Amino acid sequence: MARSTTPEKRPGFFSQLRTLFTFTRNAFPWLPYLLIGILVLGVGAGIGIGFVIQPVAWWSVLLWAITGLMAGILAAMMTMTRLSTKAMYRQIDGMPGATGHVLSTSLGRKWQASEMPVGINPKTQEAVYRAIGRGGVVIVGEGTRGRLTRLVNDERSKIKRVASGVPITVLYVGHGDDEVPIAKLASTIKKLPKAIDRATMAAVIKRVDSVSQSLASLPIPKGMDPNRVRAPRPR
Repeated sequence: MARSTTPEKRPGFFSQLRTLFTFTRNAFPWLPYLLIGILVLGVGAGIGIGFVIQPVAWWSVLLWAITGLMAGILAAMMTMTRLSTKAMYRQIDGMPGATGHVLSTSLGRKWQASEMPVGINPKTQEAVYRAIGRGGVVIVGEGTRGRLTRLVNDERSKIKRVASGVPITVLYVGHGDDEVPIAKLASTIKKLPKAIDRATMAAVIKRVDSVSQSLASLPIPKGMDPNRVRAPRPR
């Protein structure tokens, strides 16, 4: 039986918006009241400006009220998007594979990172991830810190062999001393000072990729499904 070649229809803007609202409300039940407050505040501010500019012209007040409503809708969308990101981080915090999800989706074009770990302990699910950018090479450990020592040292030794002189930063995801919460991982990496130029960065990526061992035969950490926990965003 032949398979259908009809492309899968993407959800519309309002469908995605409804999904985003539901996802965020599950984490923050007070979200509807906050959004309504923002809209009311926007309309109120618009009416106030209209009365100040032309207090006797009702059409001017109406136009400013509409302008305030549009500004309120924009502010509400921005607020909901920011809260959805917080909800996503709250949901994946502590899940195996969360680090790879954040590195592969939140660093932007100035950094190269993969959702797959570059080192993993199949028994304990401790994993090490790597990101390369203008700030050098960042090695991120996920799991119990004491059991990550060997994985981190192996990755650091490999980087030093092929990229001598390039700064290497080691971070550990968690909530303990000298650890970085998953919600702050991307921002922490982006704040690293620029240490190499674009040409050097490209060369380091090529060298590291050439010596990296394939992890296709290693099991992927379970308990993390990025497609289910990623905060949906309207397009």
